[in-house]
Amino acid sequence: MTLKTLTTRQGFAAGFAVCAALLGYAYYLQYVEDQNPCPLCMVQRVAFYAVAAVFLIAALHGPRRRGAIMAYGLLAFVFAALGAAVAARHVWLQSLPAHLVPSCGPGLEYMLKRFALADVVGKVLTGSGECAEAGWKFLGLTIAGWSLAWLVLMALFALLIAWKNLRGNVWR
Repeated sequence: MTLKTLTTRQGFAAGFAVCAALLGYAYYLQYVEDQNPCPLCMVQRVAFYAVAAVFLIAALHGPRRRGAIMAYGLLAFVFAALGAAVAARHVWLQSLPAHLVPSCGPGLEYMLKRFALADVVGKVLTGSGECAEAGWKFLGLTIAGWSLAWLVLMALFALLIAWKNLRGNVWR
């Protein structure tokens, strides 16, 4: 099976499978390897869930109309791009020298109990000292770096689905 012979439904299902596998590995790192996620990691995880949900709904729906395929592809792109923006900020925080790292703030669970949701979102997106820690690495990339890479790939894949549809080369 190549990209040219892939059906639209299979493309959406493949996108869902990749997101599900990445989320599964995130939970493995959290519960088996004891790599507790920071607030920015949790936001990236939500982005993966959103992209996975769009891909799953699209795969189950199996749209044939151009507008529906385009809508699913663009919606998955938006969620992946937003997640990639958060991941890019996370990678930036991890690249800061120690004296420029912001101080650690309260945990996400505590903030959700004590602050309004808008305040929590603002505090989480600014990041804190715990977000600058880069414990786990693979091939020189941290979890945030891998998250950024995969979110960019998912965004590009979603655009590919929408673009093939726009060009009239709808996968059947």
